[in-house]
Amino acid sequence: MAKRGRPQLAQSVQEELWSRWKGGEHLGTISRAMGLARGSIHHVLILRGGIAPQPRRRAASALRLEEREEISRGLAAGLSVRRIARSLGRCASTVSREVNRNLGPSGYRASQADSRAWQNARRPKSCRLASCAKLRGIVSERLELDWSPEQISAWLKRCYPDDDQMRVSHETIYRSLFVQARGALKKELVGHLREAGRIRRPKAVRSQLARQGRIADAVSIRERPADVEDRAVPGHWEGDLLVGNKQTQVATLVERQTRFTMLIKVASKETQGVVAALSRHVRKLPRELRRSLTWDRGHEMAAHKDFTIATDVQVYFCDPRSPWQRGSNENTNGLLRQYLPKGADLSVYSQEQLDEIARRLNQRPRKTLGFETPADRLAAVLR
Repeated sequence: MAKRGRPQLAQSVQEELWSRWKGGEHLGTISRAMGLARGSIHHVLILRGGIAPQPRRRAASALRLEEREEISRGLAAGLSVRRIARSLGRCASTVSREVNRNLGPSGYRASQADSRAWQNARRPKSCRLASCAKLRGIVSERLELDWSPEQISAWLKRCYPDDDQMRVSHETIYRSLFVQARGALKKELVGHLREAGRIRRPKAVRSQLARQGRIADAVSIRERPADVEDRAVPGHWEGDLLVGNKQTQVATLVERQTRFTMLIKVASKETQGVVAALSRHVRKLPRELRRSLTWDRGHEMAAHKDFTIATDVQVYFCDPRSPWQRGSNENTNGLLRQYLPKGADLSVYSQEQLDEIARRLNQRPRKTLGFETPADRLAAVLR
């Protein structure tokens, strides 16, 4: 029995899908807009590594449908091949080959000949990386050294200024990595890219993510006072969002010296809501416990200036992808998973329930505190 494969989407549907993907729309948005299952969309994207196929165009020198119709009319009128070619401004040999490969003078049909030529033009064409072993080897070696495709392309131009065969654009390298049908570079080399995913995001999405990653007037952790680093003074906090199922989250705050923890219910990751909830809780603290807050680069703290105005607490931001710079908070979030497990819907917890979880954690002895509890250590600080 023949194995049934996944049904192919119509060409027009695929064109709309790729247009939306290149425009920066996410998988879920495309699925809802086009009424397609996410799996069907993902299948189309993954086959090409997220890289949209180039639109097909006829070569400028190729015969057009109008010219083929003129050939058909000329043959029907009994005109010679040379006379037809002269009227088209084409070589006689071009018209002769066109007629002979499409059933001869008696069987020639313009529309059928044009369709056949379009289909035959789909034959695969090897890229430069596939045809030049030396170039392919150099590119592979540099990728294994964790060079980016852009760095490799620029380096080749500088090292081989007079050899056009040793040139390749960074987009060609990306295509050869993500579209394995091109047969040029091994897929394992994708793992050496800085973002080693199975699908390359279109430029519109990458630009959007880059904009989202920037926080206006963010003060780097490198500008944080030295007394914060050595935990000599209380009142310096580390914060983060603990994420659960269905995009639910709970804000966590950990005081660096005492490891005292507060849990704060937030409705979403929207910055105004997060900042407002944090501000309400932090304002309840004694002034000596309101000195600074260190956060990651999450966009939920984009309105950090509002937080500082409301609480008089300076916010410092960690370097990108550096969770160890909030070590106390990261460790505490791990302990909290006993009460707020991964995959749980965190929206079902009330603020009273979160306060109870925080109380239980603050009354547990901590090895890093010499087996004192965070609650006892904080009480000693406030005396």
